[in-house]
Amino acid sequence: MAGSQGTRATDRTKAARAPASARPSSATRRRGRIGVISDTHGYLDPQVLEMFAGVAHIIHAGDVVDPEILATLEGIAPVTAVCGNIDAGELAERLPREVSGKIGGVRFAVGHKQKRLMKRLAAGKLAVEAGGRAPDLVVYGHDHVPSAAWIEGTLYLNPGTASSLEEEDDDPTVAIVEPGPTGLAVRFIPLQRRPPGDETS
Repeated sequence: MAGSQGTRATDRTKAARAPASARPSSATRRRGRIGVISDTHGYLDPQVLEMFAGVAHIIHAGDVVDPEILATLEGIAPVTAVCGNIDAGELAERLPREVSGKIGGVRFAVGHKQKRLMKRLAAGKLAVEAGGRAPDLVVYGHDHVPSAAWIEGTLYLNPGTASSLEEEDDDPTVAIVEPGPTGLAVRFIPLQRRPPGDETS
């Protein structure tokens, strides 16, 4: 099933190549603005290319399924991605399970599964910055449920599923994170749910 799903997804993703208008120069990208996506499951909604136009960076929290999705997103902005539990082959070899870093002045950590990510952060196995400072942004996926919580200055974010693969999933969403004078702000953006059996859009 995963193989056929990936094949169909490649056709969709190629049809969703970022237009020139969605590939601004680094000088025009909004400083620190981050596009956050997860659980694409081999399908990248063309709307995402417009919604992420102008971001400085994109975080994908796993279950990518099709490498072409990352290639398309990289046409918009630099991408940090992690391996999800159903990512295999090239993606499993190429992507870390968790990763940390800094985007502008925003310290972040990302992993696919919240429980594992939190354990590794608590155990100091995923250093965000020397000195043990907590990250400003912690991103995870897997549950297909969009959520955001600010705890002691850190934003814990699940952008939801961008594909809504299962009937019981919430409607698909992505998120935009933007630094502000009082900390990080997040905005969830709804996507259209694909009709059942749709293999072409």
